[in-house]
Amino acid sequence: MTEAIAQGTAVPPEVAGPLLESCSLLEDAAQLRRQLAADGYLFLKGVVDRETVMAARREVFERLEEVGEILPPAQEGIASGSSRRREQESDLGAFWRSVSQGARLRAASHGDQMQAVMDLVLGEPAQAHDYIFLRPGAVGRSTSLHYDHPFFSRGSDRVHTAWLALGDIPLEDGPLMVLEGSNRYADLIEQARKVDYDSNDTATVQVLTDTVEFARQRGGRLLMSPVEAGDLIVFDMFTMHGSLDNHSPLGRVRLSCDVRWQPAADPVDPRYRGDHPPGTTGAGYGELNGAKPLDLPWHVR
Repeated sequence: MTEAIAQGTAVPPEVAGPLLESCSLLEDAAQLRRQLAADGYLFLKGVVDRETVMAARREVFERLEEVGEILPPAQEGIASGSSRRREQESDLGAFWRSVSQGARLRAASHGDQMQAVMDLVLGEPAQAHDYIFLRPGAVGRSTSLHYDHPFFSRGSDRVHTAWLALGDIPLEDGPLMVLEGSNRYADLIEQARKVDYDSNDTATVQVLTDTVEFARQRGGRLLMSPVEAGDLIVFDMFTMHGSLDNHSPLGRVRLSCDVRWQPAADPVDPRYRGDHPPGTTGAGYGELNGAKPLDLPWHVR
């Protein structure tokens, strides 16, 4: 297995495990939902057509090629190590909103295939938030383990995250990881319920220390698998997740997106609705890491 690195630390075999594939349960919706309730996540292979996903990938990377951040051919996603985004775009938030609302990207993230899967997962008609978290992860970048509840559960307490791979992502490129059993950490879940998005008390929802050591202390494994274009990972608001470090030797940018889905019958948080959603903090798409240029050093921390 290719070495997995989390927050700068190699993940030893005893702390690592594979994500459990659940595609076989798509024919048994009740069991699928029981699996989600038990594990806190579902790993569904190839549920969005590869051609649709790769068209979305090209669309996003072509926009980043235009601002000098991705080398041609854009679909390969190789970072240039430089950027003209600041010089060419007077409003970085508006630029990222335009990228995030691309027609091909939305066909993958909000299309009929995603709709059918999320209807099945939720057991009733599902509705996606308009606000999309498009994540181009350059070499050296990663996301710490965290719970999603404090950010997305104002409108409904039945929100789920759908993480879609926009390309093939080997472990070295930093795909999503899930902390096994974290949906049963009653102490941390209780703390997370008390934290809202604008609180400074992030320690209760985000692991800011050594990820590997935290997993050891909690007796859980970091679950991870190489993913392919069109693979989907769905998880609830109380499943700890993050991403491995991207240490691609090719300088390849990991591309994924995550969208919140909920029962259509529940009210939707207005922060994540419309063509100009204000987002978590009110800054719109400008608040996202994706709005920041990719011209960071390629070295691994």
